[in-house]
Amino acid sequence: MSRERNIYLRIVSYAAPYKWIIALSMVASLGVAASNALIAYIVKPFVDDLIIAGDLGLAQLIPFLVVGITAFKGISDYVQEYCIRIAGQRAIQDIRNQVFDHTMRLSMRYYVTRSSGNLMSRILNDISVMQSVFAEVLVTLLRESVTFVALIGYALYLDWKMTLFAFIVVPAVALPAAAIGRQIKKYSRRGQAAMGDLTSVLEQSFSGIKVVKSFGCEEQETKKFSKVNAGYFSFIRKTIRYSAATSPLLEILSSIGVAFILWYGLNRVLMGDISQGEMFSLLTAIVLLYKPLKKLAKVNNEIQKATGAAERVFEVLDKAPEIVDAPDAVDLLECQGRVTFEHVTFAYEQEPVLVDFSVTAAPGEVIALVGPSGAGKSTFIGLLNRYYDPQQGRVLIDGNDVRSLTQKSLHQHLALVDQETFLFNDTLANNIRYGSPDADMEAVKEAAEKAYATEFIKELPEGYDTMIGNRGVRLSGGQRQRICIARAILRGAPILLLDEATSALDTESEAMVQRALINLMKNRTTFVIAHRLSTIMHADRILVLDHGRTVEEGPHHELLRKQGLYARLYDAQFKGEDE
Repeated sequence: MSRERNIYLRIVSYAAPYKWIIALSMVASLGVAASNALIAYIVKPFVDDLIIAGDLGLAQLIPFLVVGITAFKGISDYVQEYCIRIAGQRAIQDIRNQVFDHTMRLSMRYYVTRSSGNLMSRILNDISVMQSVFAEVLVTLLRESVTFVALIGYALYLDWKMTLFAFIVVPAVALPAAAIGRQIKKYSRRGQAAMGDLTSVLEQSFSGIKVVKSFGCEEQETKKFSKVNAGYFSFIRKTIRYSAATSPLLEILSSIGVAFILWYGLNRVLMGDISQGEMFSLLTAIVLLYKPLKKLAKVNNEIQKATGAAERVFEVLDKAPEIVDAPDAVDLLECQGRVTFEHVTFAYEQEPVLVDFSVTAAPGEVIALVGPSGAGKSTFIGLLNRYYDPQQGRVLIDGNDVRSLTQKSLHQHLALVDQETFLFNDTLANNIRYGSPDADMEAVKEAAEKAYATEFIKELPEGYDTMIGNRGVRLSGGQRQRICIARAILRGAPILLLDEATSALDTESEAMVQRALINLMKNRTTFVIAHRLSTIMHADRILVLDHGRTVEEGPHHELLRKQGLYARLYDAQFKGEDE
């Protein structure tokens, strides 16, 4: 119970910046409560003075009184609900912004081990469920709690004995309501997890739609989605079942309380202890009082749903980034481009991927890394970008350990062209200036020209303002790659990382991209990872990696003469043909 309370208080803490809006809502809640208490109060003179005594003056006043009370209650209700919902929406906006900002700062390992669809579900669906705490729970708690206190205060003042009779059912209500709430929380949390799986299937199916259609797997994807969707429904059905049981249970138990009031009250009227007006006034207060009581019981269901969703959201917020700036980290202001790996050993899990790996690249030098799959080539890129930190050794830039530098300044001096040509669903111009948001249009066009992208951009209907679709789906592979190269050229970083930049291209596109890469590599320290050995033959040095170690090093011709692993890879790729 303490843990649940802490989670709920943590949710509500996000509303603290909007306390004055909530305070205004609470003041308006007093108006709603006073109106309900006043309605119960006027029943007594209505019965005793008007119906029984026949006071005609009061009869003329009653319609104005009813309209006035109703209008006052309506205005108070509007102000109360509007203010609390605005505060709630702002709080939810803050939570969603904070969660997204935090996920952007989490380390690469977090994303490697988790589904992006599940993470999307937590930011979108789980936080939407948490919204009920502000949109519904706070509204109901404020309005109905104050109303409940006002009505019970009036009822106790009128006749405390009869009021206590009305509340013999409260313990009977509390126990099953609490049990129902626990079940709702359990199945709501499982349902949110199932929604994460559902979002993951959607994300993968839509992102891989070309693969789905090319293999004719539409029906297979539909069946997968239907299966996961059915799993989600099974949890939501149980949540609905328990939630739907709340209202009938409360209705039955409330009727018992009303029955006791009628029996006891009528006996007291017959005995002359109270007037008919007092009895009906008290009965009205009790009937009105059961309404907020029932709503407050239902609030518990919403709290349990929100708590289950909040646990999943706070799991993300409480996940500490693996890679963080050191307390005394400094900015890398100027970079010559000297890169050193000094006896680096790194493992993702237990098995090392790089073992006692060392290399130094002079400014402007082009170094290629080749070797079998799993040799550690892409790990080199990840360590230089500081996606991970090595277990042993150091990675240095201009003599500075990358762990002593701020991550932002480190990445400002690195440019990556990856085999996965990721482009955003935005204009061509904005994709080129991604990472260089302040670049003007002239700089964008100059970068595109150096990347040999100008020709096909001019043929597009809106040129640089053309929206290219999700992941650049409107462009060919070679065109996407050249846009990525233009992006790297515009960034102007002194250290360039090319990770299989031409692996997925046809011969004609590869030739165009290679020319663009030559422009990109000028005066930059460049690391090239490539399976196509024809693309790295002119590198200053080639490092041949095998099982995380450098087994050969040198220029292309020298490595061929050694007749080692590089020569075998070359022969296997070109079938013994000369270059």
